[in-house]
Amino acid sequence: MASDSAARVDGSALAGRALAAAGARHMFGVVGIPVTSLASRAAAAGCRFLAFRNEQSAGYAAAAYGFLTGEPGLLLTVSGPGCVHGLAGLSHATANAWPLLMVSGSCDQRDAGRGDFQELDQIAATKPFAKLAVKAAGIADIPRLVFQALAATVAGRPGGCYLDIPSDVLHQTLAESEAASLIAEAAAAAGSADPSPPKHKSLDQGIVEAAELLRRAERPLVVVGKGAAYARAEKAIQKLVDTTGIPFLPTPMGKGVVPDVHPLSSTAARSLAIGQCDVALVVGARLNWLLHFGEPPKWSKDVKFILVDVAEDEIVLRKPQVGLVGDAKRVIELLNRDIKDQPFCLARSHPWVDAITKKSKDNVLKMEAQLVKDVVPFNFMTPMRIIRDAILAEGSPAPVVVSEGANTMDVGRAVLVQNEPRTRLDAGTWGTMGVGLGYCVAAAVAEPERLVVAVEGDSGFGFSAMEVETLVRYQLPVVVIVFNNNGVYGGDRRGPDELTGPYKDDPAPTSFVPGAGYHKMMEAFGGKGYLVETPDELRSALSESFRARKPAVINVTIDPYAGAESGRMQHKN
Repeated sequence: MASDSAARVDGSALAGRALAAAGARHMFGVVGIPVTSLASRAAAAGCRFLAFRNEQSAGYAAAAYGFLTGEPGLLLTVSGPGCVHGLAGLSHATANAWPLLMVSGSCDQRDAGRGDFQELDQIAATKPFAKLAVKAAGIADIPRLVFQALAATVAGRPGGCYLDIPSDVLHQTLAESEAASLIAEAAAAAGSADPSPPKHKSLDQGIVEAAELLRRAERPLVVVGKGAAYARAEKAIQKLVDTTGIPFLPTPMGKGVVPDVHPLSSTAARSLAIGQCDVALVVGARLNWLLHFGEPPKWSKDVKFILVDVAEDEIVLRKPQVGLVGDAKRVIELLNRDIKDQPFCLARSHPWVDAITKKSKDNVLKMEAQLVKDVVPFNFMTPMRIIRDAILAEGSPAPVVVSEGANTMDVGRAVLVQNEPRTRLDAGTWGTMGVGLGYCVAAAVAEPERLVVAVEGDSGFGFSAMEVETLVRYQLPVVVIVFNNNGVYGGDRRGPDELTGPYKDDPAPTSFVPGAGYHKMMEAFGGKGYLVETPDELRSALSESFRARKPAVINVTIDPYAGAESGRMQHKN
């Protein structure tokens, strides 16, 4: 009894143990008052803590980790402004439907409302971006809320949740035996919950209707979204494509669910595929701006949609011909089973398949005609081709490609090849800039057998560039390639009517310091830096850095006038 009373556990240790007991393996964040001990205690309990230089980057890492692993990414922040910085990752995760739990310390409860250090109503601040936002009012609440919040991140449509642990709660203590009992009770309660997804009342009938629609379609199409990648639906979807002969179109982060080199890929014939298909099976993708809302003129006015989504509200919003609510992998497996009973397959000579194939080949040949040229000073195409070839030469397991920027991301989406699922990370549903280095850290720890290659515009890189120190500190196998064209879109593009007024001699809003030595940032922390201006220099840098699998920055000098303003989104700017 005396020994038990002497063994006390504080809130930081209890939170760390509860997270580890719930299965958390990695946590990303920035320490400080009042959570420094929580980070150390979590690590001691078996949950590795990756310390960042900025909470935004840590949040993007946690979000990407959720996508890559299917498990909640953990973000730890300090109170007040740290919580505010963390909102970037929390909201990004929710927008992309990736599971994330943000844990923040907060001010002492007895001083709330009195102007305490870093005081903020963090529950109110996080609620607009979180599926669940809860506060531990006392130390005994911590294990229950940890398990509850983690479960909520993956229930239904995945997304961000928030757990607030006030400073006074982190310093409260209880007996070792009570701590173990509380964690065991929380784990038991979580284990007793029904883990199976709720079955939509009309799923069976919907499967039959979907199969029949596809069977009767003259120009069917399968659209593969990042939700399908998250759901690990690659085998089921590839089986569907192979057995039915239906062409498929991946969204940017759906690339690789079915290999880009598959003969039924319609990526290079996107306009034809979505403009003329009469039935579209959309798996794990929302009919938002990325898919032109499923409306004319991009889509045919007569197209019939079959939507597969984990959340019924998406089906209600879009009003498809057939809505199938459930996990993408499970739904497509059921669809495959139904099709097996009455099989059908479009031959490669089928008019629709033939049209897609011919258009794809024509467009690929046109692009390859541009790619084959060695243009110096570099445009975007020449270095992207060299990078593509170097990545493909790595074989399997394929590197995880992180893509960020305007022109850099747009060109990379068309040129870089993904043949394995979850090997492309980009700006996502929100078009978020600043995700790059956080994504790199997440990919390196989530997929330790893979090389991570970031292809970044210089503007996108700048948001999180200080995290190169994080790469070096943890010695992560990340190669960051910066397309340096001296600014946003390519430096100063102002017309005569914009070069007036008292500040006409200021640098343009889109301009950076010309010829910035981004590679020297990496060298300053002990990593490897390269400055390249020619194809041979780039090939050499890629070969050496890929082989070393150590932190590196390759600074690629790009012609400032090679790209377009806003990439492919000029109409929005």
